Amino acid sequence: MFHKYDTGIIGNGSYIAHIDKTATIVWLCWPNFDSSPIFGSLLDKNCGSFSIQPNSKIISTSQFYLENTNILRTEIQTETGSYAVIDFAPRYYQNGILYYERNLYRKLIPLSGDIKFKIQLSPTYHYGNHKLLPKVSSNKIIYVTEDFEFYLQSNLSVNQILKEQEFHLNQSIYFSLTETFEKGQSFPESVEEELGKTKHYWQNWVKHCTIPNFAQKQQIRSALCLKLHQFQETGAIIAASTTSLPESPNSGRNWDYRYCWLRDGFYTLLALTNLGQFEELENYSQYISNLTPSKDGRFQPLYSIFGEPLLEEKILTLDGYRSNKPVRIGNSAYTHKQNDAYGQILLSLLPLYLDERIPEKNRYHNLILIQNILEQIEFTMDEPDAGLWEFRNFSQKHCYTYLFHWVGAKAAREIANQLNEKELSIKADFLMREATMNIEKCFDEELGCYTQAQGKKELDASLLQLITLGYLDPNSEKAKSHIRAIETQLKTKEGFIYRYLHKDDFGKPETTFLVCTFWYIEALAFMDRLDEAIELFDFVCQHANHVGLFSEDIESTSGNQWGNFPQTYSHVGLVNAAHKIAAKKTKSLFW
Repeated sequence: MFHKYDTGIIGNGSYIAHIDKTATIVWLCWPNFDSSPIFGSLLDKNCGSFSIQPNSKIISTSQFYLENTNILRTEIQTETGSYAVIDFAPRYYQNGILYYERNLYRKLIPLSGDIKFKIQLSPTYHYGNHKLLPKVSSNKIIYVTEDFEFYLQSNLSVNQILKEQEFHLNQSIYFSLTETFEKGQSFPESVEEELGKTKHYWQNWVKHCTIPNFAQKQQIRSALCLKLHQFQETGAIIAASTTSLPESPNSGRNWDYRYCWLRDGFYTLLALTNLGQFEELENYSQYISNLTPSKDGRFQPLYSIFGEPLLEEKILTLDGYRSNKPVRIGNSAYTHKQNDAYGQILLSLLPLYLDERIPEKNRYHNLILIQNILEQIEFTMDEPDAGLWEFRNFSQKHCYTYLFHWVGAKAAREIANQLNEKELSIKADFLMREATMNIEKCFDEELGCYTQAQGKKELDASLLQLITLGYLDPNSEKAKSHIRAIETQLKTKEGFIYRYLHKDDFGKPETTFLVCTFWYIEALAFMDRLDEAIELFDFVCQHANHVGLFSEDIESTSGNQWGNFPQTYSHVGLVNAAHKIAAKKTKSLFW
């Protein structure tokens, strides 16, 4: 069975909605990224949806984004005619102020023929346990929970909507789902105005991205996708907007990714700064500064979008995506020791101190934070942890963690030198040497490569970053031997890379982790194997869904998408690999 996720997403920094090829909203957490969905049929039909249903059979569909925007257009051909639906979330500047209200707009457009429709609107809350009952007031429908309320307005009769009566589509129909209602609002003219301003915002944002002339279309879509995953109110960056989409069918690897992993934040910011976008970095630095470490100075691997530490994991009695259970909310990884996060925090903050493109007034200098995080690297240097892959039943001294101790200490040294803080620079130098000794303890002479952890034989694709982050000289024999071992053990015949292949808490992984393949492509580019890198990059890009979005995992032989969707890791990997390929291509033209 061939499987790709058949949804596009819209958003504006306050919510993300998933809309399928029939223009049905199948996933919309409201009011925040990690709230219960009000439309959640992606996981269970009893969790509600917002659909526009023609009375004639659908023959074909086409879904795409308006050029260089996050505005989604779905075109549908039926037996009696055709129509389009435009979905968007408003985001634009007005009088110098960023506007990103929690509003969702839909425009239903007749294209040809004669079609009748009915609207099915069935919001729920508390993961389907609370069906929201409508209240009609004048020309709007009100839905109320104990925590919030929202309004539906349309130029279609609200009673026609509630009674699911059929109507002829002989003019454009507009719908707005909003958390506030303004009397005297000009409707639908106001929706058209919001659409125009939002289109201008996104196209202007893309125009100011620095995108080299390689895979520009893919980089633009990835950039727009990543932008949607930053919660504007706090600066937090979530890993994905979904929960419990399985890494492979019936695997039990169903996790809630609607939280801010400090690690994921680093990777996303690296991609966006490569694209010349810094607003996200400035917002994220404020989020980091507002986190409260534990009494011993530790940071958790992840927090809520508001910086809350408690993310208790629960299993819900829902059917699950395509009957894949369990459905989880919350994530127990918040209790883990994942010590690579400290280096990633330091590396993500580095541009705020060094990059001259950031005006001084927007720079963020917090020497105490830098000192405290460096102390945590020192404190955890000899401590086993759960590692990047969040093993639940064992701890190891992971090479990946030591790599980020080294990278983080190196970043702290650069910051210290910039601020002329000599003692901090000396300490950072010392910790780089300590990290180096620990990394080298992971090198296996027999295998000719670095292994996942000290004293272990298992290989780990995350250690491709020993090359891409500058620990190994890409032209050295050690780097060549290391990548050969990964190619031998973790690479499929199609070219995808498994993160590892030994048994973990759930057995052996069945799907490849897509960012690992992009790390491999990036490493190939670093090592001047440019033709191989480009060929594999082009092949992997064929595994996006119909609107260019990537999931977390790819089943190698079938090309099936699995895992939470869309996944920031995957789009980060694409941007960074494309960035490196473009740099190498440019260099080859002149040298």
